[in-house]
Amino acid sequence: MIKFFLMVNKQGQTRLSKYYEHVEINKRTPLETEVIKSCLSRSSEQCSFIEYKDFKLIYRQYAALFIVVGVNDTENEMAIYEFIHNFVEVLDEYFSRVSELDIMFNLDKVHIILDEMLLNGCIVETNRSRILAPLLILDKMAES
Repeated sequence: MIKFFLMVNKQGQTRLSKYYEHVEINKRTPLETEVIKSCLSRSSEQCSFIEYKDFKLIYRQYAALFIVVGVNDTENEMAIYEFIHNFVEVLDEYFSRVSELDIMFNLDKVHIILDEMLLNGCIVETNRSRILAPLLILDKMAES
């Protein structure tokens, strides 16, 4: 099960965070800081899977953005690694080459996409057209 989902830039600034297990607000910032440091300090030749405290971190870098997913010990690392790639492909399809600015200025839409893909920390949808369908309907309603 996925415990949390983070998107951070190379400077370590969190652009999106979503938690699927309760973590107290005052403990989230130190957790994110430690997680981000452990991912940013690794070279590109090192593995993208990290054992961290009582969970595993799976991360992937896309240009200036890192996507970090914290999972429990029973989760398949390669499945999450591919899930991250699928998430970025959905963002690319919707935003036509997604960038950090797209995420910053359209955070609500990014959350909608993530909510279509994940439910309570479990992957429920991977089909791009089904993921984007509710967002495209909202866009049509906004136009009219």
